[in-house]
Amino acid sequence: MSSATTTANAVAATRRRHTRSLASQRRWALYGSYAALVVFVIMFLIPPFYTVMTSLKTSAEISAQSGNPWFAHNPTLSNFIELIEMPDFQYFFMNSVMITVVTVVVSMVISVMAAFSLARMGFWGSSTLATGVFLTYLVPASLLFIPLFQILGFLGLINNVWCLALVYPTLAVPFCTWIMIGYFSSIPKELDEAALIDGAGYVQMLLKIFIPVAMPGIIAATIFAFTVSWGAFLYPMAYLYSMDQMVLTVGIISDLVRGDVFQWGKIMAASVLAAAPPVIIYAFLMDYYIAGLTSGATKG
Repeated sequence: MSSATTTANAVAATRRRHTRSLASQRRWALYGSYAALVVFVIMFLIPPFYTVMTSLKTSAEISAQSGNPWFAHNPTLSNFIELIEMPDFQYFFMNSVMITVVTVVVSMVISVMAAFSLARMGFWGSSTLATGVFLTYLVPASLLFIPLFQILGFLGLINNVWCLALVYPTLAVPFCTWIMIGYFSSIPKELDEAALIDGAGYVQMLLKIFIPVAMPGIIAATIFAFTVSWGAFLYPMAYLYSMDQMVLTVGIISDLVRGDVFQWGKIMAASVLAAAPPVIIYAFLMDYYIAGLTSGATKG
């Protein structure tokens, strides 16, 4: 056998070993990824599963602490029925819905117009102002609720559920604006030029070109504004104290926890009902949310 043939065989054998080694590494990396994913899925699903199971138990079964605590032995919807029939819970739910709708509308109108002007109109200092808008989102809410409390007190809005319609946009607008800036910046400038040549104004450009094209980003920003307003806890806890003015997040613990008595069945049922709208929205619009956040993080 010639030396050339021997060398070729050695090279081929080396390549086969290298290929098998890479395939083995990829396989073990895939196994490790799936194992980590399973662990994290279990960790994240345990709390909601336990919440749902507890909401299906009677007070006697919860207090008995006998049997398997992870399953309801005699499932019942009595907690949900009693909760829905409670006038206070109806106030909580309706207040949350009203404030969330108003917050989402106000936040999106402000965010879309601000993002369009910062991303496409190109005035002096627009890039610096855009960065400043996002930096305001990084200020912790725990540092803002005292000065906001003073402002709302001056306006006479303490213990008025509509004060949250003024407060929540301060949390939602900066981040929503940042998301929309990234999406508007990713739209080709040729569209602007073509619209200007055809005689369109900035308002027409925004309504007929940018909003339809940037709809995934708008949906992502809308979901974020909804999440902020629906799940906020600190501000309603600080500003509201009457049952008819509370929202779900604080109404649940205020009405269902009396001293050291916890109505665990109703608390868990209320948590399930409060978590249902965000879960449904994320289930159907998750792709748009991820697309909007990705574009906002990489463009602009």
